[in-house]
Amino acid sequence: MRPYSGIMRYILTLLGLISLGLGILGAFLPVLPTTPLLLLSAALFLRGNRRLYDWLMNHPKLGVYISNFMKHKAIPLRVKVVAVSMLWITLLYCAIWVAGHWAFRLFFILIAIGVTIHILSYKTLK
Repeated sequence: MRPYSGIMRYILTLLGLISLGLGILGAFLPVLPTTPLLLLSAALFLRGNRRLYDWLMNHPKLGVYISNFMKHKAIPLRVKVVAVSMLWITLLYCAIWVAGHWAFRLFFILIAIGVTIHILSYKTLK
């Protein structure tokens, strides 16, 4: 992969930082996917800022998400359980107490089902 030069590097770095920020938020918010956003950050940093790419890949917490997924295409069981649990707790809360209209309630439940299926479709890392 050939790194870009000039203004494109700054744009890729900025997009990588935005993706990284959203990925970190995704570790705490069940609707944002952590791993895909961190993978996107790594790809953007690889092309735009090698120093940030190296930092991200060697980070003790964030680098593990990326390397596990890149090597094994799998998600650890603990991460699956926490992600699906937090997803359902949050979206059921929203469906029951926040959403006023039945269409919004249905929308929250459909999101929960879709994301759960997506998470569980990956192999479990042992």
